[in-house]
Amino acid sequence: MYVPKFIITNDILANIGLVEAAKEVIENAPLIPIYESRFKKDALLRTVHHGTHIEGNDLTLSETRKAIEGEEFVARERDIQEVINYRNVLRYLDSLKKKLSDKEHYSQEMIKEINRIACERIITDGRAGQYRQTQVILRNSATGEITFRPPPAIEVLFLIEDFFNWLNSAEAKKIHPVIRAGVAHHYLVSIHPFIEANGRTTRAFATLILFAEGYDIKKFFSLEDYFDKDAARYYQSLMVVDKQHRDLTKRDLTPWLEYFTQAMGVELTRIKEKVRRLSVDIKIKSRVGKQVPLNERQIKLIEYLEEHGSITTTEARKVAPDYSDDTLVRDFNYFTKKNLVKKQGRTKAAKYILK
Repeated sequence: MYVPKFIITNDILANIGLVEAAKEVIENAPLIPIYESRFKKDALLRTVHHGTHIEGNDLTLSETRKAIEGEEFVARERDIQEVINYRNVLRYLDSLKKKLSDKEHYSQEMIKEINRIACERIITDGRAGQYRQTQVILRNSATGEITFRPPPAIEVLFLIEDFFNWLNSAEAKKIHPVIRAGVAHHYLVSIHPFIEANGRTTRAFATLILFAEGYDIKKFFSLEDYFDKDAARYYQSLMVVDKQHRDLTKRDLTPWLEYFTQAMGVELTRIKEKVRRLSVDIKIKSRVGKQVPLNERQIKLIEYLEEHGSITTTEARKVAPDYSDDTLVRDFNYFTKKNLVKKQGRTKAAKYILK
């Protein structure tokens, strides 16, 4: 049975910490349904666009939105079909989430169906959703140099079976879901099991693991967005591990997992900050009847007030240690003017109480 080799480094631990902190904020943020819907819609659009763009799709973000919504526009038919297919892949992941939460095992049929949907009306000779029967190689388009040679086709079925035996094992389930998703991502893309759409199929399956194992995080995030905007490092991180050894069991996945967990941590932290700002805005608007513009420092002070009910300048120094007392007092005066707090006492020893 395949057993991945990796070390939990300080970087991986720090990245998982970012994921957990963001998850806590996002899942407990007091967002009204219309805002949750917008976050999900935006994440789906970014996932579909960047998930296809990284593999050469020429549609812009705006055109991707039009394709998803069924609007007519002029573009290459294959590009439009790839976008529609990947949107349908994400719908399929949703249908699998409940099955997997009911303790059903991951299966080869799932990954085959992901590939079949991704290739619908693009591959029409019956090979969509079927493991490749031929050897494939990837070359540098400029130099002709072979950059990637996956295992021979005759090994694919054995390697896939080995992978799923590991993924469904009791030992594998003890591993953090983000790391499990990262391992799956590397293993499947290294095998290159299909004739077409291996990248999309692999990223979708890794996403399925996250969604099924408690890390859908309201479906507010898009790893594809991060990977596409950082494509050079994304592919380099995969290749660094691929070049270690032909035998997948002897590869050390640590460099790739450092990158994968970093991508997850950075993307979720970005979403966390958007959600945090919006949730603070919503709380303030419900209290004073209007939105109040706040900078990052002021958001932190308001969050402290929300938790503790009051704050002093001494306490504020701990919340925002990089700023002077005069700056913090100006913030409190701003809060007072906007009717967010009331002041008790005078001078810098005053206490500010949330209204």
